[in-house]
Amino acid sequence: MDTTVQNDIESRAACGVLTIDLAALVANYEELVRRAAPSRAAAVVKADAYGLGVAHVAPALYNAGCRDFFVAHFIEALRLKPYLRSDARILVLNGLLPGSEDDCAALGIVPVLNSLEQVANWSATAKALGKTLPAAIQVDTGMSRLGLEPQEVDTLLAEPERLDGVHVDIIMSHLACGDEPEHDANPRQLGRMKAIRKRFGGAKLSFANSAGIFLGEDYRGDLARPGIALYGGAPLDGHDNPMHQVVRLDIRVVQTRTVPEGAEIGYGASFVAKTEMRLATIAAGYADGLPRHLSNSGAAYFGGVRLPIVGRVSMDSIILDVTALEPGALKLGSMVELIGPHQSLEAIAADAGTISYEILTSLGRRYDRRYLSPAAR
Repeated sequence: MDTTVQNDIESRAACGVLTIDLAALVANYEELVRRAAPSRAAAVVKADAYGLGVAHVAPALYNAGCRDFFVAHFIEALRLKPYLRSDARILVLNGLLPGSEDDCAALGIVPVLNSLEQVANWSATAKALGKTLPAAIQVDTGMSRLGLEPQEVDTLLAEPERLDGVHVDIIMSHLACGDEPEHDANPRQLGRMKAIRKRFGGAKLSFANSAGIFLGEDYRGDLARPGIALYGGAPLDGHDNPMHQVVRLDIRVVQTRTVPEGAEIGYGASFVAKTEMRLATIAAGYADGLPRHLSNSGAAYFGGVRLPIVGRVSMDSIILDVTALEPGALKLGSMVELIGPHQSLEAIAADAGTISYEILTSLGRRYDRRYLSPAAR
């Protein structure tokens, strides 16, 4: 079947429409560049660009001037590289698993070294190849997740031969509580990061994530690496979101009905109608990234009217209370808004008891994905 025909058929058959505004993405990147200045701003595009499609997101960011791209795993670097030009730099946050070093070196990808073992493996690769290889080194300043512990930093600096063949371009760490501006962990981590950076001489500092950019100049270092803010997520808890909305999600209605008082609704009869109600079943569920925790708590919108979720979220469907709408307002195939102008990414995440990151990275493949190009803004 012709690809265009196939795409047209899939578009009509999709359970909903996920619209990704690349112009808004670029506007967010430009705003983060402005706020981070004079530091540079990279882009974190791990997890398939937070679920939005690295094949579309990375070129848009590159064309906006981004030249540093962070992924989590080496396999993501392999998948990202074809979408970028040769002057772009790809860095792997989790470093390398044994056996990937030669491929990484051959492709010019930069590992973030998180342990003395990873340092040793990268140095051995450099010496075997007879060349100097670039690297970033991550240090743990208080998150206990990735990076060299303080005693490992001491060992590395006391035994500089461990870095033979390795050029350390970046020293980095990660804020554990950056999205909470008043948290006392932030200045503690900053103090540790500054002390360690001095010990590494001329290496550049990468410390600020999305939230860190908003914490002030001290946190920005030389290379900020925003993630969630690029995709429209709020960088700071409890503050107005300065970012443009990148994602909109609309779901199709597959059935409407009227039920009497006392009707049991959904799995487990977890909701019972107190009066006669009009219901609409929509064609997406937890298989599509709408968490089961939205059961009896979240909502959709139609024409600005809030439509509460009633009953449990199923794998492929959700039931809405549409009594507030005029009878017949929703029909087979009508669209309701799950993320959009009436319901932010943070709002639906809060109703689900989770965070915007999880909602974004879980959005499924059964939607018709529509990309608005930067030129369309």
